[in-house]
Amino acid sequence: MTIQPLPATAVTLRPVSFGHPDAIALNDRVQLEYAERYGDEGDVTPLDPTMFDAPSGLYLIAYDEQGTPLATGGWRTQDANDEAYSDGDAELKRMYVTPEARGLGLARRILKALEEDARAAGRLRMVLETGTKQPEAIALYLSSGYAPCAKFGHYRFEDLSRCYAKPLQG
Repeated sequence: MTIQPLPATAVTLRPVSFGHPDAIALNDRVQLEYAERYGDEGDVTPLDPTMFDAPSGLYLIAYDEQGTPLATGGWRTQDANDEAYSDGDAELKRMYVTPEARGLGLARRILKALEEDARAAGRLRMVLETGTKQPEAIALYLSSGYAPCAKFGHYRFEDLSRCYAKPLQG
């Protein structure tokens, strides 16, 4: 089956709560994918749904014209702490595109919207953690101006973890 690209106007990015039923359903799907790729229980980074609430973050879902959720991503405020974040960080979390919607540019579109929002909120850099078993994610981030950086966050001591950063100001 060939997936036909959707016109940009056919997909709407909507801000939602991380506790929204569609956000929960997409998070469940990404967790299953993490478990398949890494052979464990998925990403166990503690996430409180309010972490993505404005002005401290944003959580987006991409919907098609029928209202089907296709992709998701969010950012949350981070500042210097014992997990090696720096003051002014915005952390990218839960970037995910459903298998049936991959190749349509949705991850890049969500990423750009999240960067713009974090920049407008005064955040200094966008940071993210991904894993070596997600080469398509690494390729997206590298092609979007991210560079490897010192490890931070819940998985900073894991061998399969990779961290990236991109300046948002200046």
